[in-house]
Amino acid sequence: MQLTAEIKKGEKYYVARCKELGVTTQGKTEDKARKNLKEAVELHLEAMVDYMIEHGKVHIEKGKIIA
Repeated sequence: MQLTAEIKKGEKYYVARCKELGVTTQGKTEDKARKNLKEAVELHLEAMVDYMIEHGKVHIEKGKIIA
């Protein structure tokens, strides 16, 4: 999976966005915004997997993911 990071300078902060996932965050510097976006994307993907497991969309057997 390839994701895009878009970072733009706002009035006070840099705004970082991953359009493919609809995840947006910010930081005082461009580097901080990029780091915050990485963390936000990781948390978003973890939450998606947890949701799919809880609702029977994905099963994990012997270390293998079965959709």
